[in-house]
Amino acid sequence: MNIVLITGGPSSEREVSVSSSKSIFKALTESGHNVTVIDPVNGKLPVSADEIFKNAVKKDSPEFKEIDDLRISSNRKILDCINSDIFDNIDIVFLGVHGKFGEDGRLQNLLELRGMKYTGSGVFASALAMDKDISKIILRQAGILTPEWIALSNRFPTDLEELNKKINSTLSYPCVVKPNDEGSTVGLSIVQPDVEDVQLKNSIELAFHYSDKVIIEKYIKGRELTVPVIGNEAFPVIEIRPEDGFYDYEHKYTKGMTEYFCPAEIPEEVETLAKETALKAHKALGCSVYSRIDFILDDKNDLYCLEVNTLPGMTETSLVPKSALANGMSFNLLIEKIIELSVSKNY
Repeated sequence: MNIVLITGGPSSEREVSVSSSKSIFKALTESGHNVTVIDPVNGKLPVSADEIFKNAVKKDSPEFKEIDDLRISSNRKILDCINSDIFDNIDIVFLGVHGKFGEDGRLQNLLELRGMKYTGSGVFASALAMDKDISKIILRQAGILTPEWIALSNRFPTDLEELNKKINSTLSYPCVVKPNDEGSTVGLSIVQPDVEDVQLKNSIELAFHYSDKVIIEKYIKGRELTVPVIGNEAFPVIEIRPEDGFYDYEHKYTKGMTEYFCPAEIPEEVETLAKETALKAHKALGCSVYSRIDFILDDKNDLYCLEVNTLPGMTETSLVPKSALANGMSFNLLIEKIIELSVSKNY
């Protein structure tokens, strides 16, 4: 097949996107596909795959810190890219992007306007899943347990004193503060009780740096589980154990800082519940092809759904490939399955 692999993009998860895409590119070429790699922020200029992967923006680089400027400056280039002849005679677009623009339905919308088939969920499901506030409302409506939360908007001033009272009365401390529409734990903080509200203030400001909307969520102490859904099947449950208890960006993408157990060492009834709930969440948000659903299992074996990821990571340390392998599916076969399901889905 003739495939365009989209990587990079104007997201704070740009580095992770390129890492995922390296693995995807290798699998696609090994399977005999003709693959063109593009980073849409380059516009319609032809750039080789080697150059794109070589020049990946690192998280601690000055370019990464100016990602907001990149997003603004690249809008026209992205439109030029999608509208260019790069996409002529292409069978499908494989989305190796993560985060804003890549995972929130905007890129999917542009590709549909261009008449292109692409991997993963459609426009509406992508937008719903990316919006943590709205997706939690839908999950709760579907009868799925999710931690209590408060949503803040930067359109309205935040009264820290009143917010602190509300947190104490509805959530309690510690609590989790995070951007409403970011992934990979970007901008996330765990806030402890603080008489002067300094932690709370700083955490909210950090989260607002990445999003116009912020979620303050009840902290659930427990075991971190995740369940991939591929097609209409929930794959083996993975337990995630970071070495110091906090599964942040560094622990996710640094070898040796987190242990993974797949299949997870959990009671059979919990495994069944996790798989059933993952499928239920996937369907409630209208997802298709594949997703990964994250949970916290507390000491009472209550399972809380944290979020649904519509374009989960595909790096060598990523979770969906680990679960697929435990289910007898190699990485290359997983990529082929995603293509097969994406070609046949309804657009």
